[in-house]
Amino acid sequence: MTIATPKLERFASIDTLRGIAVLGILFMNVQVFAMHSNAYQYPPAHMDLTGANASVWWTAFTFFEVKFITIFSALFGAGIALMLGDDKSQGTRQHYPRMLWLLLIGLIHAYVFWFGDILVAYALVGMVAVLLRAMSIAKLLFWGLFAIAINGLLILGLFSSFNLMPGEIDAVAVGMAPSPEDLADTVALYQSGFIERLPYNAGFAAIGEIAGLVFFGGRTFGLMLIGMALFKSGFLTARWSMPIYLLCAVAALGVGLPIAAWAGSAALADGFDLGNMWKHQGANYFASLLVSFGYASVVMLLSKINAFRLILYPFTAAGRMAFTNYLSQTLIMTYLFVGPPGLGWFGTIERVGQAQIVIAVWIGQLVFSVLWLSVFRFGPFEWLWRSLTYGKPQPILKTRTNEPPPATPA
Repeated sequence: MTIATPKLERFASIDTLRGIAVLGILFMNVQVFAMHSNAYQYPPAHMDLTGANASVWWTAFTFFEVKFITIFSALFGAGIALMLGDDKSQGTRQHYPRMLWLLLIGLIHAYVFWFGDILVAYALVGMVAVLLRAMSIAKLLFWGLFAIAINGLLILGLFSSFNLMPGEIDAVAVGMAPSPEDLADTVALYQSGFIERLPYNAGFAAIGEIAGLVFFGGRTFGLMLIGMALFKSGFLTARWSMPIYLLCAVAALGVGLPIAAWAGSAALADGFDLGNMWKHQGANYFASLLVSFGYASVVMLLSKINAFRLILYPFTAAGRMAFTNYLSQTLIMTYLFVGPPGLGWFGTIERVGQAQIVIAVWIGQLVFSVLWLSVFRFGPFEWLWRSLTYGKPQPILKTRTNEPPPATPA
């Protein structure tokens, strides 16, 4: 069965914010590509954490940790509202085939390439969130924040449980750090080759998908609802006034960034004491909402200023190809950090080097996105997903008759 292809208006502000978000996500994800996965949540688990490496970690935690995935998740919800509106009759015909194909692509991504996949969770949560898209803005915000708050309590309870253990907390015993033997085996496995690593990656993918839905599914669901609300309100389409965006940015970043900075500094100061982790993670969990909203407010504000349109365009192009850029980040990182046919750098690149790699990938993806979209209508993976969803190959080359609607300027 083929599905009629809808003609959608593009908003430059949304594409720009999505492009910034997909690039920002890599600054955190690189840790899981380059080091033992425990090092993401518990940094002392692998590699050096002093001097410049500590500064890189603090910068990532303060400005990136949870912030850009928050924006990305909210924009996924906004995309649902943009594509379907409030018409409930369109949900099954357009949305569910799209989510089922996303689920399949996500499963391949997770089990074959990288266990840190987010697409499976987006597909599953998106099948539920779509049912609430017709709610009023106030109800979407209420239930979105409620789901995020419940999820936050779950996270706080998880980290607080460390304090119930008698005596000194052993990071290895509670599963927050690998043993020296496990660490050595993991590094050797990653460096040995792509095929050799497949069973390990698939096992972690199975655990990760379940754990992600249990411990972060509520937040993802809530953020999708908030994204719908922000789209309906005109926030994400740059319909608000410049003074309001400026006020939102100053207020949100003025409160959120100091809290996140304190949490990162406190974690470094106490040596990532597991007994205090609930404080650091709880503070950042809350701060990330404010910082993400502040970042989005800045992007919306700049989108309304004509002088910034050319500067923002590479990020706009990256946002129009966010699916391709997200998946290509995995392909690049897998090649760099997994052994033959890759380079096998796993466990050899410190945090400073990881940051340098990320910046190089950012530049490459910004340039590639602009060049690709000068010839094609969609990114390659966007084209594939779209063609699968609508049951036939979609036109991809730009022509006078099939170019997509121009992005609506702010």
